[in-house]
Amino acid sequence: MAGKGKKEAAPKKEKKVAEKKPEKKEEAPAEDDGLSMPVKKKDPLDELPAGKFNMEEWKRFYSNHDEDESIKWFWEHFDTENYSIWKGDYKYNDELAMVFMSCNLIGGMFQRLEKMKKNAFASCCLFGENNNSSISGIWIWRGQNLAFDMSEDWQIDYASYDWKKLDAGSDSTKQLVHDYFKWEGEDDQGRKFNQGKILK
Repeated sequence: MAGKGKKEAAPKKEKKVAEKKPEKKEEAPAEDDGLSMPVKKKDPLDELPAGKFNMEEWKRFYSNHDEDESIKWFWEHFDTENYSIWKGDYKYNDELAMVFMSCNLIGGMFQRLEKMKKNAFASCCLFGENNNSSISGIWIWRGQNLAFDMSEDWQIDYASYDWKKLDAGSDSTKQLVHDYFKWEGEDDQGRKFNQGKILK
């Protein structure tokens, strides 16, 4: 009896496995079809010339070296023809209260721009203290125009900032890049650096 039971159990297990396999194969195309729809929404920055500046290489270098080395690498490799540098200043600094809430504003914006970061890098800084602070950032992305205008998905937060394209060859821009990449210095009103976040 025990021997028959074992013989009968084995084929049943084989049948169950065999039945499950086709079901998985049938589900796979459905999942692929579902994924194919969002793929059509491409990153508009991908359409622009890649140039000589490798954004991924820059991010890796910045992550694995100290800031002074990273800043030196940045200026040695930056492609002014195909990339641009921008400064974004938060418009409503008078409404900022607690420092942690202000940092959450930056973090929330970065989360919503997750799909943009393939071709962009930013260092956003909070200057000052509770009830007396400002938010601003230095942004680098592919192309010469304001990137947020290229996709509705990127426009949730950008209107809350004043955007200014910087001259990559000027000493003032180099100083700003230095301060924001090193997380030091002061804002226009003399408030000292408090905290920073990097989009990479």
